Amino acid sequence: MDAAEADTVKAVAVLRAGGLVALPTETVYGLGADAENPAAVARIFETKGRPPNHPLIVHIGGAEHLDDWAEDVPEAARLLAERFWPGPLTLVLRRSGRVPLETTGGLETVGLRVPDHPVALELLNAFGGGIAAPSANRFGSVSPTTADHVRAELGDGVDFVLDGGPCEVGVESTIVDATSESLSILRPGGVTREDLEQALGRPLDVPDTSEVRVPGQHPSHYAPNARVVLVDLEELLAETVRAHELGHRVGVFLPSALAGAPETVKAHAVVAVPASLDAYARGLYGYLRELDEQGCDLILASLPAQEGLGLAIANRLRRAAGPRPA
Repeated sequence: MDAAEADTVKAVAVLRAGGLVALPTETVYGLGADAENPAAVARIFETKGRPPNHPLIVHIGGAEHLDDWAEDVPEAARLLAERFWPGPLTLVLRRSGRVPLETTGGLETVGLRVPDHPVALELLNAFGGGIAAPSANRFGSVSPTTADHVRAELGDGVDFVLDGGPCEVGVESTIVDATSESLSILRPGGVTREDLEQALGRPLDVPDTSEVRVPGQHPSHYAPNARVVLVDLEELLAETVRAHELGHRVGVFLPSALAGAPETVKAHAVVAVPASLDAYARGLYGYLRELDEQGCDLILASLPAQEGLGLAIANRLRRAAGPRPA
């Protein structure tokens, strides 16, 4: 048995004993527990400081298990599962009796997905059940995209950390309300709106609010310690100067459109945002953590074009800039 196999065996034992395992996915690292064990699920909420009415996503080993966890699955949902699983897509469906209400935040719906990461899939197949796993960080803070991020933030709150390297996508899954044939996107994420629409052959709404509760809807989410302020691209450099003159330790997300700006940008720290939206999404949470680590108290950013992964990036930045808890 090699080291990776031994880690999987240990992780399975922890899950079966009601413990918490941090696991890598292609999106972010998850804080996992046996989805059918209410006491283990309660530990997720306690460790994260997450309100118990916020539902958890259940990760399963393959689309062939869909009917074990959901009932009345629409054909459109099956089509999306066949097309995008494994992958960064969560389908909200009517829960089967196998899913405890503790896992769904008291809802009669459940979010299901199959992660596209070899370590996560090996764990799921070895465990033989579903793993409830929100992001492995304190509620509302920046999601982790490396095992070190998990260790730094949650420490001994996690019983075992499976290290699968840096996450390839870097933002959470797209959440689609699939409780009926009339689908809508409740959270933009790693599968783009355009790809979903192409698969379905019709447009999809992205409502600002929804009666269906899903992860990531809190007004302030994905937030670093520094305050995030969004400004128009044309005003970014001028706002950076003003914030600097007011005494802020300013961090700035400098987009590629301003790559030719003077090197004397009045900022404490600068992140050069990649022109590629894939690369931007992959690095987003790391950039926010980096500016925190450099001691910034204010982060200025502009939103990317809201197409492709730009829609997910814009969603995360808006939440990061949302109202902070009192």
